[in-house]
Amino acid sequence: MADVFVSRSLEEIRFWSRIMKEHSFFIRLGFRCEDTQLINEANYFYRTFETIEQRALSFSEETDPATIGAFNQEVHTAVSHIWVFKRKVLGLILTCQLPGGTNFPLLVDHISREAKYFRNRLEELNQGKLEPLPDAIIDENVFFLRIMADHAKFIGHLLDPSERKLVEQARDFSHDFDDLLYQARDLDSMRPQSQTAPLLTQFLDQNKVSVKSLKDFKKTARDLIEQCKIKSIIHPLLADHVFREAERFLEIIEMFERSLTGTASRTPIIHH
Repeated sequence: MADVFVSRSLEEIRFWSRIMKEHSFFIRLGFRCEDTQLINEANYFYRTFETIEQRALSFSEETDPATIGAFNQEVHTAVSHIWVFKRKVLGLILTCQLPGGTNFPLLVDHISREAKYFRNRLEELNQGKLEPLPDAIIDENVFFLRIMADHAKFIGHLLDPSERKLVEQARDFSHDFDDLLYQARDLDSMRPQSQTAPLLTQFLDQNKVSVKSLKDFKKTARDLIEQCKIKSIIHPLLADHVFREAERFLEIIEMFERSLTGTASRTPIIHH
């Protein structure tokens, strides 16, 4: 029987190492041509996470858990380093040391939050434990709702201003997810009294509807960008990147729904 620790570790690393690789590419696109040191660092992280992604794909669910534990630790180190790089870049932008670059400060903060999330997941896995389900539901939603709100803002700012209808749709999604995030933070501050099955079920239902709508919007935008049917400065890979993250959030919500109804378990991961 496949080891739960191994399968969950590989699933997380395969998804997030690709995300980290693409972050390196996107942040490099936003540097000025004279920022050669920063460009070289971004290229280094691109190669690093491309290698990690390939290694993760070479393992199987039958791989020895000890091997995967060591791999997780290696990946954790790489993620810690890219987090430091992203925060350094954010500092340079906020102190006006990269005038003329095209990386939004919020974008750099956004991708550093994702690196921190990935690093925390690796720590959870290697320690062999997960948060209790009610805590995980609130924490994961607080994290991903903010990510989705950010995506809507980035899309709105990177579309050509003449794409008025799409810009307006992106703005509407930004407001919607800001409101959902405020609600999630209210539920968070009411813990543990707020962690009843009816409240958590309604919380997931409401978020799921909005995430599905945003995912469909992102898919449409991605397809239109790939077909060169709309005016924007959005790289096609970025359009696909944000679509995959919405898909990921939807999968997590559905996993929580199954866990709440007792059709799936969220037990601690024990490995040796």
